[in-house]
Amino acid sequence: MPSKFRLLGLSGSLRRGSYSTAVLETLSAAVTARADTTVFDIGTLPHYDQDRDGAVPPETVVELRRRITEVDGLVVVSPEFNYGIPGVLKNAIDWASRPAFASPLKGKPVLIVTCSPAFTGGVRAQSQLRETFAATLSRQVASPEVVIGQVRDKIVDGRLIDRAALNFSLGAYEALFADIAAIRAAS
Repeated sequence: MPSKFRLLGLSGSLRRGSYSTAVLETLSAAVTARADTTVFDIGTLPHYDQDRDGAVPPETVVELRRRITEVDGLVVVSPEFNYGIPGVLKNAIDWASRPAFASPLKGKPVLIVTCSPAFTGGVRAQSQLRETFAATLSRQVASPEVVIGQVRDKIVDGRLIDRAALNFSLGAYEALFADIAAIRAAS
């Protein structure tokens, strides 16, 4: 039997009780038979500063890059703030995207999920994340966009309970797993 997939999860929200973190944790638990997911706390990263991104970058940056290198793929779950990506998530992507064109994100499969209390589910943040990850040369999972609207009504006790949203999201995980399996087969 092939080994389990190794995933790194990033939540775009630092808030205690975050909907994004609840979605990430629920999805990670739902695929635990097939994938081991670790979550990296992006709140530990300093603000991106090219002057600090030299031969000896900050330790938390080294850790983020190491973890990305070691996994098969990333799952990014983000809220939408003011029609866009939360600054803390963009900061993490900026740190991970270095060195340019040779970062640990290059060729790495990335599944993007957005959620919002609004009915739109974070579609603007989804679009910005797709554009940002395109610049990193990562492999965005080819599946319909996973956006979870009215998320506050779909989270109970820190878990995503909406069956339709859960099943749709898990369909995107299947595309992620297929992408990773294809990469493994080619190497």
